[in-house]
Amino acid sequence: MTIQHARCFWVDDSQIYRDYHDREWGFPVYNDTRLFEKICLEGFQSGLSWITILKKRENFRAAFAGFDVAQVARFTEKDVECLLGDAGIVRHRGKIEAAINNARCAEKLLESERSLAAYFWKFEPPASSRPKRITRDTLRAMTQNAESVALSKDLKKRGWKFVGPTTMYAFMQAMGLVNDHEESCFVREAALKARKQFDPNKL
Repeated sequence: MTIQHARCFWVDDSQIYRDYHDREWGFPVYNDTRLFEKICLEGFQSGLSWITILKKRENFRAAFAGFDVAQVARFTEKDVECLLGDAGIVRHRGKIEAAINNARCAEKLLESERSLAAYFWKFEPPASSRPKRITRDTLRAMTQNAESVALSKDLKKRGWKFVGPTTMYAFMQAMGLVNDHEESCFVREAALKARKQFDPNKL
């Protein structure tokens, strides 16, 4: 008999989406490559659905050198033209150029920060600012917060692109800086436990 788990309201019936929700979304991430990948993919998602990007994620990884910051920062106009011909990704010049630009900005940021993880986790909201209960209505009403606004502002000042406050809040949700699994979701406790076992001060 198949066990029916209660999941967040936005998860559809596709296995790829369920796996992403159950194993990744909301769990703390402190790997620089994964953080940079997510920033880039959030940019590519602009105007599209996340499932569209998720289905193309492996193609994106192949096209963008596994989202290695140093490699992407060295992409040239020739690489841009090649990417514009890659049907496996979203072929949008502005978004492609933004990913390359952001890699260069990330390298610059790393001149003053220990890691991308150490930088991003400084924007984790204090527990006191979080809603008492995470419900469907709470999530629908909450598309950004003070920290995502601050993160967006700081990144834009540093030259990053496609990093608006709503995009940055989605980034924070996915990377575990906030736990927005609904109270009824079976993954919520596992994500909370993972966060308790992680110390951002040691990044």
